[in-house]
Order: sequence, then structure tokens, then C-alpha cells
Amino acid sequence: MTSSFDWDTFYALSLAADSVAELDQDQRWSTWPETAHTLDRGPQPFPDWVVQHEGAIDTELGMLKTGKEADAFLIERSLPAEDLTGAPGESVLMVAKRYRSSEHSSFHRSHAYTEGRRGRDSREARAIAKNTAFGKQVAADRWARAEFDILSRLWRAGLPVPYPVQIAGTELLMEFIGTEDGAASPRLQETKPDPQTATNWAEDLRSFVIDLAALGLAHGDLSPYNILIDTRDGQFDPVVIDVPQVVDLVANTNGTAFLRRDCENVCAWLRARGADPALADPEEWFRSAQEAA
Repeated sequence: MTSSFDWDTFYALSLAADSVAELDQDQRWSTWPETAHTLDRGPQPFPDWVVQHEGAIDTELGMLKTGKEADAFLIERSLPAEDLTGAPGESVLMVAKRYRSSEHSSFHRSHAYTEGRRGRDSREARAIAKNTAFGKQVAADRWARAEFDILSRLWRAGLPVPYPVQIAGTELLMEFIGTEDGAASPRLQETKPDPQTATNWAEDLRSFVIDLAALGLAHGDLSPYNILIDTRDGQFDPVVIDVPQVVDLVANTNGTAFLRRDCENVCAWLRARGADPALADPEEWFRSAQEAA
């Protein structure tokens, strides 16, 4: 009986083993295959820039922001041009937002935001109420899932938010709003617009608040700190981030108060930068949003 040794397969497996060994501490294989379920991936069709190849590598490039309940990191997902499959090279920068369990979080107002939300598992709800270790992990999972689901809903509705790529546990991967060299777009708070630009942003953000209300929602924590100014196409367009606490205007008894606060916070900043008072009028925003709801 004769047999022939498959040198091509041996060589390919050797290369694969070498590539595993060469992964640095800040690298991992792409987690895209872990999110095979439709509910764990962003709205379809996927944008052209989403790297879907399971042979891609995720490289952590550094922290972008630390927050009350999560930290955001810059991730590069790339597929080498000389891949074993012969696929062309691909690369994209993304944000990895990683939620911390409650013992490592300073976000203590969650009940005011989550009032009216339905929990699908009574055992998990009891664990959260008892503040057990399991409950703390469930709470972090729920905040991550809430942000992913809300981003997906707003993206489908055409609102200016980052595209949500995928969710795996407490890690949400989303579109990076910034330059190709990894410089994040500035927050509204960091900008110094002239009066005309501030007026233009007032129009854009008024539309966001009203369009969100038309979906029956309010951001709940809208401020100059969670609005980015996307400069990638030279348009200087506002993009709203940090949406896990979005509230239902009907089911949440705090919804109206949160909506009014959103309007007041953003309009105050815009008016201070010279925006047309008629277009940055918090009462007009509030009334129009209520009418749209």
C-alpha cells in the first residue's frame, strides 16, 4: 500500500501555526466568527469597509476614552495581503467599547434610565436586584446589548450614529469616527465654531432630537461631550455617541424630563457659540420633539 505526503497541506498548516505564534500580546484572531448569529452583527447589508474574514487579526492600538461604565479602545482589524486563502488584504479601524461589571463602574443612575425596559429572564433580574457576582456580569452584558441594539435601530432609521459592527459579550465593536491614521474626531465640547457653523450644527442636532423622539425615544444624556464632529469628508457633521441609556418616552416616567434636559444642554452650548437663538431654542426643540413622539 502506498501513500503520498501532502506537502501543500503540511506547508499551509506550518504557516498557520507560525502565524499563531507570532501574534503579539495586544493581538487576537478576529472575533467576527464568534458573532455568527444575525442579532450579534450590525444591520445588513454590511458596509464595504467591514472586514468579515475569519483569518483577520485584531490589534489593540490604545485607549481612546475611559468612561463611567465602559472603556473605549482603538482596534485595527486587518487581513494580510498574502493570506493562505489568497484573499486580498483588508484593514479597518474600529472602536471596541468594553463594559465593566458594576463593581468596577461608577455609573449609579441606571435604574432611572432602564425604567420601563422589559427583562427577558426573571432569574437574571433577581440576580441583578441581589447584586450577586452573576448579577453584576448580567448587568454589564445588558448595557452592552442595549447600546448595540439601540445603535442598530438608529442606524436603520438613518440617524447620525456610528455603525455597530458586532457584539460579543460585553464588548461592542463599532465604526471609528476619525482619520485613517487613528486620530479621533473631536467632541463638540472641544471645538470652537464660528456662529454660522454653530447655527448649522443647531439645525442638525435639532433634527436628531426630533427624529429620535419620532421613534419614541430620548437620548437621556445628550451633551457636547457625547457628540462628535465627523471631519472625514470635510463636512463637519455631528455624530451622536454613547447611547446605552436611551429612554422610552412613554414607558419611562423620567422620559420627558430627560428629553427636556437634552434640549437644554445642547442649546445652551450652541447659543454660547453664537448659534441663531431661533434655531437653538430649547423650548422649541422640546415642543417639536413632543409633537413628533
